[in-house]
Amino acid sequence: MPDTLVPPATSRAAHRDPNVLRWVAAYTLSMVGDMVFYLALSWAAVQNGTPAQAGVVTAVSAVPRALLMLGGGVVADRFGPRRVVIGSDAVRCGTVLAVAAVLYVTDPGLWLLALLAVVFGTVDAVFLPAVGALPARMTTKDQLARVQGMRGLGIRFAAVVGAPLGGLGVAVGGSAAAFACAGLLIAASLPLLISTRVRELPADGTAAAGDSTAWRDLRAGLRHIRRHRVLAPLMITIALGDLGFVGPLNVGLTLLADERGWGASGMGWVLGGFGTGAGAAALLLAVRGRVPRAGLVTAGAIIPGAAAIAALAQVSALPAAVGVAVLVGLLTGLSGAMCGALLQTATDPAYLGRVTAVAGIVSLGIAPLSMPLSAAAVGVWGTGPVFTVSALVCALGGAVALCAPGLRRAELPG
Repeated sequence: MPDTLVPPATSRAAHRDPNVLRWVAAYTLSMVGDMVFYLALSWAAVQNGTPAQAGVVTAVSAVPRALLMLGGGVVADRFGPRRVVIGSDAVRCGTVLAVAAVLYVTDPGLWLLALLAVVFGTVDAVFLPAVGALPARMTTKDQLARVQGMRGLGIRFAAVVGAPLGGLGVAVGGSAAAFACAGLLIAASLPLLISTRVRELPADGTAAAGDSTAWRDLRAGLRHIRRHRVLAPLMITIALGDLGFVGPLNVGLTLLADERGWGASGMGWVLGGFGTGAGAAALLLAVRGRVPRAGLVTAGAIIPGAAAIAALAQVSALPAAVGVAVLVGLLTGLSGAMCGALLQTATDPAYLGRVTAVAGIVSLGIAPLSMPLSAAAVGVWGTGPVFTVSALVCALGGAVALCAPGLRRAELPG
C-alpha cells in the first residue's frame, strides 16, 4: 500500500495543520491505550500469581523491545513509517482485544499474560522507531520542534488520563474490561492514522545503490550517527541524562517518600509536580516552535535540572518537595524536548527510524538498568548520596553537550 503524498513543503504551522493534528490525536489515543494496557496487565498478573511472578510478567515486554529495536528502525526506514505504525497498532489492537475476550470466558493463567507482554514488546520494537520517523514526512523541518512539543503534551495527557481510566476499567469489569478499553483506544487511533498523509523521502545512499540489505542499512544508520557532529554527542547526552534520571524518579522517589513519611498520596503529589513541570516545557516548545541556541539551552537545562534532582533528596517538607519536583520536571522536560527536537531536525530524514531506534535503546534498554542499582544503593547508603550520584551522572550529560562544539552550537531550523 503506497503512502499518500502531501506537497513537499507547506507554510502552515504544525499546530494549525489538520494533518499533523490527526497524527497527534492518533498518537495520544495510542499512548492512553498503552497506559491502560500496562495497568491491566499488572493487575491481572497480581491476581494470577505471586508478586515475583507478576514482576516478571510486567517486565518481560522490555526484553524483545530492547533486543529488536535496532531492527525495528531498519524496518521503519525500509517500508515507510506510516505503514509500519498502522500495521503495528492493528496487531496490538487485535491481540489485546483477543486476550480480553479470553479473559471474559476463562482464566488462562500467567502464560497468556506473559505471551501478551512479549507480543506487545516485539511490536513496540518497530512501532517506536516508526513513530519517531513520521513527523519529518508530514511537515517542514522548521515545524519539527513544534511537533515534538505537541507529542510531549500527548504523552503528558496519556500519563494523567491513562492510569485512572485503567483503574476504572478494572473496578467496573476486572482485567478483561480494562484490556478491552485499551484495545478500543488503540483501535480509535487507526482511522486517524490511515487518514494521515505523508510524503515519500529520497532513500539514503545505501538503499539507492540497489544492493542494500538490512544489515547494510543498519550499519549505514550507525555510521550516520557516529560521524555526525550533533548526533554523536547528543546520543551520549541522552544516555547519561536517562541513566541519572530514571533510577531516582522510578525507584528512589518511592523510597524517599517512605523515608520522609509522605505516604503514597505524598508521592503522588510529587509526581504530579514533576508532570506539571514537564507538561509546561512541552507546551513552551509547542507554542513557540523554536528556541534559539538550542544546543546551549539543552546543556543549560540539564545541569540545573541535575542540581534540582540532588536537592529533592534534601527536602523534608512535602510542599517544598512538590515545588522542587515542578522545577525538576520543567528543566528535565525542557532538556528532553530539546534533545528530541535536535534529533528530529539534525538527522537526515532517510535515517530517522534507525536514529530513533538507537535513542530508544538508550532510554528503554540501558536506562532501566539503573532502577535495581538505585534501589540496592539506597538500601546501603540512603537516598541522599544516591540522588547526588544520579545528579552528577545527569550533569555529566550536560557537560558533554557543552564540550561538543557541534552540539553546543546546534540550532533548530527557523
